[in-house]
Amino acid sequence: MKRVALILALLAAPALHAQDAGEQARAAARAIEEAAVLLEAAEGSHDRVAALTRTVRAYEDGLAALRIGLRAAAVRETALSRELQAREAEIAQLLGVLTAVGDKAGPRSLAHPQGPRGTVRAGLMVASVTPALEARAADLRGDLAEVTALRELQQQAADHLASGLSGVQAARTALSQAVADRTGLPRRFTEDPVRTAILISATETLDDFADGLSQLTEGRPTAPEEPANLDSARPLPMPVRGTVLRQPDEADAAGVRRPGLVIATEPAALVTAPAASTVRYAGPLLDYGLVVILEPRADLLFVLAGLDASYVEIGQVLPAGGPVGLMGGSVAADGVSPSGEGGGAPGTETLYMEIREEDGPVDPRQWFATDKG
Repeated sequence: MKRVALILALLAAPALHAQDAGEQARAAARAIEEAAVLLEAAEGSHDRVAALTRTVRAYEDGLAALRIGLRAAAVRETALSRELQAREAEIAQLLGVLTAVGDKAGPRSLAHPQGPRGTVRAGLMVASVTPALEARAADLRGDLAEVTALRELQQQAADHLASGLSGVQAARTALSQAVADRTGLPRRFTEDPVRTAILISATETLDDFADGLSQLTEGRPTAPEEPANLDSARPLPMPVRGTVLRQPDEADAAGVRRPGLVIATEPAALVTAPAASTVRYAGPLLDYGLVVILEPRADLLFVLAGLDASYVEIGQVLPAGGPVGLMGGSVAADGVSPSGEGGGAPGTETLYMEIREEDGPVDPRQWFATDKG
């Protein structure tokens, strides 16, 4: 009876249903291969900056999905391995029961100490339990096969990750060169470095600087075209691929509250213009690091702070989706950042985005779709 009780307990235990946790990793690997095709095609494009911008974004999307898929596969493989290890003794007993019963076991081949009636009862129980035992054994074999497949998948995904990292680095380098070689980008005005320097030296807050920007372009021609349908385009695409770490007015570790969003990004992530805009400022500012301020229309500013490199100059008019610059940081060949993060973990760099309308900041979520709020 103890053996029967064990059999029933095994059958009652929740089985691990096989799941294709690696499908996302496979799809991401295909996306990286497609990005590689875009990189080759960009070499012959008439607008290399736009083509390479799309290529970098394609690589970033593929790499992000691959890291998530790789982590999901690792989590699934670990869970299966631990489950199988924890149930190792029960599995051994299950296999022993199956061996003892055999494929041809039936009620008549078993003897029971309680006589014919007990024999019949035991035989009926075994006859009813045997198919379930075999099904459970098949599930276990499936789990073992899935563990093996997931380990192979992780190795393949790691290879694709290394290839993708090499490809995105090549695309970023090519984009930087294409931006440097670019000519003919429209300009709304030419920077007056003296007046800009005076404004920066007299500025103590971002509010002061934003208010003073209007003085830098007094008496100069306005943009020939300003997007009349900007409101209808809401929500605008985020300027960088990442995850919102802090919402407006949410205190950071030091207790500082700011009216913008703090976005975690992967190292060297590409920052792009959410809408066609004039570059009102590009350079270091206060404690914000490297700052780019875009003006999609009069009385509306997008402040992007924390970049490592800028592709733009004051007065230039950028198209929607045009490259603005790159975030800082570096990634090792295995896709793990020097801080030890990676494989789908939150980004290691942070971009601060503040939206200013009329005379002050507004909630960025009025303009952008975020993953929080």
